[in-house]
Amino acid sequence: MTAVETQVQYTTTTYMMTTEDYMHQEDDWDRDLLLDPAWEKQQRKTFTAWCNSHLRKAGTQIENIEEDFRNGLKLMLLLEVISGERLPKPDKGKMRFHKIANVNKALDFICSKGVKLVSIGAEEIVDGNVKMTLGMIWTIILRFAIQDISVEETSAKEGLLLWCQRKTAPYRNVNVQNFHISWKDGLALCALIHRHRPDLIDYSKLRKDDPIGNLNTAFEVAEKYLDIPKMLDAEDIVNTPKPDEKAIMTYVSCFYHAFAGAEQAETAANRICKVLAVNQENERLMEEYEKLASELLEWIRRTIPWLENRVAEQTMRAMQQKLEDFRDYRRIHKPPRVQEKCQLEINFNTLQTKLRLSNRPAFMPSEGKMVSDIANAWKGLEQVEKGYEEWLLTEIRRLERLDHLAEKFKQKCKLHEAWTSGKEDLLSQKDYESASLMEIRALMRKHEAFESDLAAHQDRVEQIAAIAQELNELDYHDAATVNTRCQGICDQWDNLGTLTQKRRDALERVEKLWETIDQLYLEFAKRAAPFNNWMDGAMEDLQDMFIVHSIEEIQSLITAHDQFKATLPEADKERMATMGIQNEITKIAQTYGIKLSGINPYTNLSPQDISNKWDAVKHLVPLRDQMLQEEVARQQANERLRRQFAAQANVIGPWIQTKMEEIGHVSVDITGSLEDQMNNLKQYEQNIINYKSNIDKLEGDHQLIQEALIFDNKHTNYTMEHIRVGWEQLLTTIARTINEVENQILTRDAKGISQEQLNEFRASFNHFDRKRNGMMDPDDFRACLISMGYDLVSAACAVSHSRAPFPGRPRRFHGDRSALTTPTSHSSPPQGEVEFARIMTLVDPNNTGVVTFQAFIDFMTRETAETDTAEQVMASFKILASDKAYITVEELRRELPPEQAEYCISRMTKYVGTDIPTGALDYISFSSALYGESDL
Repeated sequence: MTAVETQVQYTTTTYMMTTEDYMHQEDDWDRDLLLDPAWEKQQRKTFTAWCNSHLRKAGTQIENIEEDFRNGLKLMLLLEVISGERLPKPDKGKMRFHKIANVNKALDFICSKGVKLVSIGAEEIVDGNVKMTLGMIWTIILRFAIQDISVEETSAKEGLLLWCQRKTAPYRNVNVQNFHISWKDGLALCALIHRHRPDLIDYSKLRKDDPIGNLNTAFEVAEKYLDIPKMLDAEDIVNTPKPDEKAIMTYVSCFYHAFAGAEQAETAANRICKVLAVNQENERLMEEYEKLASELLEWIRRTIPWLENRVAEQTMRAMQQKLEDFRDYRRIHKPPRVQEKCQLEINFNTLQTKLRLSNRPAFMPSEGKMVSDIANAWKGLEQVEKGYEEWLLTEIRRLERLDHLAEKFKQKCKLHEAWTSGKEDLLSQKDYESASLMEIRALMRKHEAFESDLAAHQDRVEQIAAIAQELNELDYHDAATVNTRCQGICDQWDNLGTLTQKRRDALERVEKLWETIDQLYLEFAKRAAPFNNWMDGAMEDLQDMFIVHSIEEIQSLITAHDQFKATLPEADKERMATMGIQNEITKIAQTYGIKLSGINPYTNLSPQDISNKWDAVKHLVPLRDQMLQEEVARQQANERLRRQFAAQANVIGPWIQTKMEEIGHVSVDITGSLEDQMNNLKQYEQNIINYKSNIDKLEGDHQLIQEALIFDNKHTNYTMEHIRVGWEQLLTTIARTINEVENQILTRDAKGISQEQLNEFRASFNHFDRKRNGMMDPDDFRACLISMGYDLVSAACAVSHSRAPFPGRPRRFHGDRSALTTPTSHSSPPQGEVEFARIMTLVDPNNTGVVTFQAFIDFMTRETAETDTAEQVMASFKILASDKAYITVEELRRELPPEQAEYCISRMTKYVGTDIPTGALDYISFSSALYGESDL
């Protein structure tokens, strides 16, 4: 009994399988089935060797597996050795019931480990039932040697198979798919040994056509150097069509446990690769952000000078081309940049989320490339853009006015110059010196008529000067020509006044020489001249160019024209009266036989001139009617354009506002999973994108309005600029909202946060979001933390005694709130206030005075989830370095994939110390740098 009572200490393995999973694999142990003779032979040898590999630690062994376990003593001893636990004291008798009792104690111990024994009873073991005994030993092997094997969340048989596949993958002629025929040629066993101990086997010399030699090589090396007893016969394996799976698994599991230390190094290497992959991806995203930010800022830098160039063109056509270029910029060149700006913000938020989730320091872009810098540059661009469009429209209005005034100036100058043509020569004549009395009188009256005509033209000269002045004030491009022509007219006018006065003086000097004057000629001249001037003015007004911008303005012109037409009957009476004077002259001449020369000595106007001009006035009236009606039609068309634009704008504007509000509501809705919210938002985004055709149609109507030179619209408060800005904000808002949900999914998956926890966080946030704008002020955030059970005082104490910036889990608040607000002394703030101030610097780093939902989620997930740390990475490197304070280049290249190994080598600094090999690197400072920390 000494051997039975020997106490051997072993580490208990972790139970990885449920009872149902374990027994599901062993349902082939049926009492009524028979083992294949070849399999039974292999199992006997393998199981016996496996049991002896443990029993020898207690100083004993078995020879016959079904005989030596019959009394239960060695069976109980085997269980004590492999479990490290004491079983109940065995019965000392040799009777059958003593043996059954001992076997039952062993079986009860197996059952206590969560193993359900199917069809295996103590009586069958005591009776030496070979099949039941082998089944029991297999159950023990599964529970204590195989069950704890786990690779990538698999366990037991699958985990062991996956481990074998990975270790033998690089070897030629090896393809492990199972635990029977994949091992017949012996190469898989030799590959396992060579992978971990290449010094024991020269794999390059092995041949696939020598299975017995390969198997015996593996068995001998394993027994001699790895302390794994020979449990199989090479001939039995080779000569059996399908070797016994349980025997192979038992033998292979010994290799797994023998190489467990190497597995620890591989696990450490996998962890390091994962961390390095995260860093490499983050660096790629940083470079991508920097590149995109540089390109966007460079585009803004190039565009702003173009928009700031306010050098006006001299022609309407050139300015309209500038307006068309600006439209192309708004429709073609700017929209892709709007998308780039939105994508840049989304990439930045996603990158910061990934950095937080991987416990890395926040990304700080290069100077001048922060999101705020880009936003400010974009704001400056939009301000310049708005000013440029306003300047364009103002310049077009100015040029339109200038063209109108210039044409009007030319028309009036042409009329005036036609009237003044030859007047200076006429006034300079000395005809009165040789004229008769009647001729002198005629000259005097003619001069009086001219003075009347000259006075009547004073208004036109003043109009010409006023138009020239306005053209100068509006910076007309050909102002020099206008000024020259205007100055010539004014100088000529002054000269005419001087000559007129001189001629009057001369005629007055000789007036006393003349006695009579033909009153009728004089009367005709006096009445014909002003009537002629009236007709000239009427013709000028009827041909006058006009510019209007509304139906009201054209209606005003029509009213004025109607009023003019109402004066025509009275003017016709004046014409008849004037023509009556000429008729009276003719009548008197006929009555008294006076021979008339046919020329009125007092005027150049003839009755035919009056009749012709009157006919011309009557002809111009209907033409003026037609022009006014055409302008009415144009203004009505403009009004239709205004109403058409307003009808769409008054729908699109509120639609955009409604969608903005709906997105705001969606962003705080906690119903459904994040994936459901994401799908809803994606559908929402698609609906918004589908609405783009309405914006494009409105842009088309806006272009028609601008081409028609329409500058106001009383039917709507929405301008195209309002709609553009609203649309761009709507696209940006939905994209940002989708990005927030994506970041929440990233946070949830990376931190292991459940949907219920996220819903709880959202519900708490919404409760304290007083303004329902997706943000909390600091006081509401403090109340929200307390409601979530966060103890600011305890957290502050924990931080003051720990180098980590956050506590590991939310602290539950106990006691009243005075501990959070009442100072403990007059010389320093309370610990709760200090802790809250520290938390605010985390959730509101830019000191905006509000806490967003994303910042709240980041803080709460950091408080409720575990993350990898610099210490964990150091520990992994320490394993690869065999507990040294440094690691060599060869070790990195041996243990890590090539890409990750070179990444570490290029960034690790040289280790400083004495008696160290060449190429020793400092993995401690490298691990700290990965997390933005100083050397630990």
